Order: sequence, then structure tokens, then C-alpha cells
Amino acid sequence: MDQAVEVEVEVGVKVEAEVERVDGDAFRRGAAYLKAMAHPLRLEMLTELVGGPRCVHELVDATGATQPLVSQHLRILRTADLLVAERRGREVVYSIVDDHIRHIVLDAVEHADSEGSHHEHHVHHPH
Repeated sequence: MDQAVEVEVEVGVKVEAEVERVDGDAFRRGAAYLKAMAHPLRLEMLTELVGGPRCVHELVDATGATQPLVSQHLRILRTADLLVAERRGREVVYSIVDDHIRHIVLDAVEHADSEGSHHEHHVHHPH
């Protein structure tokens, strides 16, 4: 059964949204996805992968992290089913599994960037 929820989309602008009821397994999987993303280097790597598939050396170049560290974090992201790997000749190319994950990554980074640039510890108090 769906549930209607009032959501504030902008300050003072509220809309009603339908929220689907989900089972406990969906919450556990969702938490596992977020946990796997919850590291600055993994989030940076995922942000790089939003632009398209990359091999390890491209992620090393983009992040400035060492190859062993990038490989370790790629394993974590693959284990969490956030990435797929495809062998192309001698290289393995990594990509994000789907648009849902891309949106989560971009939304998190964009929100954090906008919070840091113009928003000092603002707390919304509902009326």
C-alpha cells in the first residue's frame, strides 16, 4: 500500500508525494549501498564513473590515490553491487550499474557542495 507524504521541495514549497511501501530487505540493501558509498575516496571514484566507464589507471589519475588503494575500494564497490567490471583486452573497465546509483551519487555530492558553499549549519524547524 502506498502512503502519501508531504515533502518540502524548496523553502516554503511543499508537495505531496506517493511513497511506496517496501519490505525490510529493500531497506537493508539500500543501507548496504549507502554504506559502501560512505567513504570520500569511493564517492570521488563513483563521481568519476558517473561520466562513463573507467579503468583502474584512469581512476588513479583522477583521484591521485595509489593503484592498490583504488583497487581495494573498487572491490568494496563491486561487492556492494554498485559497479560492474568488464574485461577489455588487458584492462578491466568499471562502470556504475544503473541510473539510480548515478543519481544518488550526483545528488549527494551536489547537495554537499551547495551546503558547504552557502549554508552554515542551517536547521529546518517544522511549524
